[in-house]
Order: sequence, then C-alpha cells, then structure tokens
Amino acid sequence: MPEVLFPLDSQKSFTEQEKLGHNRWHPEIPPVATVKPGDSFRVECREWFDGAIRNDDSAEDIRDAPLNSVHTLSGPFSVKGAKPGDLLIVDILDIGPIPQEEGPLAGQGWGYTGIFAQNNGGGFLTEQFPDAYKAIWDFSGQTATSRHIPGVSFTGMVHPGLMGTAPSADLLKTWNKREGDLIATDPQRVPPLALPPEPDSAILGGVPGGEFSRVSSEAARTAPPRENGGNQDIKNLTKGSRVFYPVFVEGGKLSVGDLHFSQGDGEITFCGAIEMGGYIDLHVDIIPGGMETYGVSENAIFMPGRTDPQYSEWLAFSGTSVTLEGEQRYLDSQLAYQRAILHAIDYLTTFGYTPEQAYLLLGAAPIEGRFSGVVDIPNSCATVYIPTEIFDFEVRPTADGPTQVSGGMPVPTAANPAL
Repeated sequence: MPEVLFPLDSQKSFTEQEKLGHNRWHPEIPPVATVKPGDSFRVECREWFDGAIRNDDSAEDIRDAPLNSVHTLSGPFSVKGAKPGDLLIVDILDIGPIPQEEGPLAGQGWGYTGIFAQNNGGGFLTEQFPDAYKAIWDFSGQTATSRHIPGVSFTGMVHPGLMGTAPSADLLKTWNKREGDLIATDPQRVPPLALPPEPDSAILGGVPGGEFSRVSSEAARTAPPRENGGNQDIKNLTKGSRVFYPVFVEGGKLSVGDLHFSQGDGEITFCGAIEMGGYIDLHVDIIPGGMETYGVSENAIFMPGRTDPQYSEWLAFSGTSVTLEGEQRYLDSQLAYQRAILHAIDYLTTFGYTPEQAYLLLGAAPIEGRFSGVVDIPNSCATVYIPTEIFDFEVRPTADGPTQVSGGMPVPTAANPAL
C-alpha cells in the first residue's frame, strides 16, 4: 500500500484530524505535504458533509444540510518542481470506500443519495421536486442496493467527484468577478445563480490566524467545476484514469475529495451520486510547459479508466428543447436532457416506483447521458440510457405490461420550508 499522506480517524470530525484539509479554493492555503514527480501515495477522504447525513429513514438531514461547510477536501499536496504553465499528471491507482469499517459515517459499508430542497441547493429538476428526499445504499463488495429503492442492484463506478489544483491569485479574482456579476443579475433567486465567497464555516488548512479573515472573504466555494478541474462529477474518473490538470501556482497544490460509490451522468439530484468517504491512491508526474504545448489553457483533460461495469443492453429515452408548458426553446440541450430524464421517470413510475424513487435511482445508477443532436433548429435532442441489467425484473416494454415492484420502504422525505 502506498504511504498514507492524509490520514483520517473515523472517530473525529474533519477539523480535529492530524492534518487539516480545506473547503475553499485559495492560492495561499499551504500544502499539507510535498511529493516528488513519480511518487505514489494514499489520500483518505471524508464524505463531503463530514458525517452530517445519517443512515436512517428521515430526510431532515438532507433538507438542513450545511452547504456552507462543503466540500471537505484532503490536501493540498505540492508536487516538487511543478510550475505555472505545466500540466500535472495524476493517475488514479486505486479508490474505494473506507476499508474494513462499518459504522455511522457514509463510506463505512453504506452511502446515500439525496434530492436537495429547492431553498437549500435544489437540483436538476428542482421545480418538479422542491422537497428533500434521501435513499440509503448498502455496499456488498462492488454492488449497491437500497432499502428505499427495491428491485435494483448495480456495480458501482467509484470515482472522486472533486479533484483539482489551486488557482492563482489572478484566476481567483476572475472567478469571483464573473460569478459575482452573474449573481447580480438576479440576487434573490432561489436557488442562487452562484455561490459567492462565504467566511462562515470556511476551513482553510494551515492559513495563519492573522490572515484567516482576509483569505476566507476571498476564497472561492468548491461547488462548481472551473478551470482547475474542481467539482466536475465525472463518473468515468474511475480506477486507472489519468488526468492532466493545468498548474497555476508553484507546486500545483492538488486537492481531492467528494468520493462517490456510483453516479449517473449529470449527478442530477445535486446530491445525485452515492456519497461516501474512503481512500484514493494517486501517482503524480509533470509535463513541463504542457499547458502551452498541448493548448490546455483551461480545464483538465483525462483518459478514463477501464474498470467500468460492462453493460450490454440499454433502454434509452429522448427529450427535446420544449418546456413542460409547450414553449419552444432554441437548441437548449440542458432543457432537452431534463425532458429526457422526466420521460424516464414517467416510464419507471408505471412499474410502481414513485417519481422520487425513480429520480434518485437515475442520479445514483450508472446511466449514460448524451447530447444526441445539437444542430437541427429549433430542437436539440438529448438522450438518457439506462442499463437494463440493473433491474431484478423485465424493465423493457412487453405485451404483458409492466411488472409491479414490491418490497422496500418509502423514500424518506422532508417538506421544503416556506421560501
């Protein structure tokens, strides 16, 4: 096993650990360790809410989830010799839940998927699903099953939802300016258009106390993907993947967290993956001057691993860029994907699933989302592919009609407080 450079004790909170991670992006957060090109090492990661979500049959914890505190990131790790303009090569050697542990933390034999309340994050279909819901998934080897969504089991595509390098001071200013300008167009929107810097609940690693107030007022939230990689939620970043990250500061300052046991394309419920804590083994190297050499001025590029479950049969649903009210939109691929997801939800309800069960399933299972047609005005066409092998029953249309699922228990819910 590689050396553990960021250990976590499951009996302690994230801020009580031997090494302190962070939950904001800022170039002045100092590294927790320095590695050399060619090194391999293990990083332990806490579930993104640091244990706030429980293995129970209530969704009040999802409704009240402390968004100001996410994500709990392990790092940063400085790579000796990495300079701005380089590409940092990161290989995912291994990844999984918390080894040899069962207990109250996500990753200790279980994980969860949540639909967030509209006034606390929302989701891809927040107008249709404004309340909070939760599904608990149990792990058996590589397989996930849920007492809240009967009749399905699938092999997890374990991956980090979030990994990236630190921004430069100039890049951080760019993020804050453009996202602040967006917020200003509709500052009262629920959910908000973007998340500005927020000192409340900020964790900044080893930033000195005298600088904490300034840095926390500048540091960017970790919610969106950006030029540094960040919260990309790419389900194919599995074991065996190689990622090429732009380097913006000396040492690169690589951080990682938000591990997922499985996820469908889009992480559509916002907490749409099966969230967990666990470990990830990494190998790093450098391509000097790689950003200019390969035209990578922003955003990571990657080579996916080859350990994905191999499904051979799919049931696909399509959608076009027409709203539920019948309004035509011009080549709106985002809307088309929403409609494809809604069509899949409608279909699954004919088998006895509630809409919430179907929505949670599509967020957690390894569905494939595709922009299938983006040129034929005025309608984009998006599709969602569901592997039929994940169901314990015949899910394809037949002359006998849909089988009715049985067993399981209701999906926990918590009503959305008044907006």
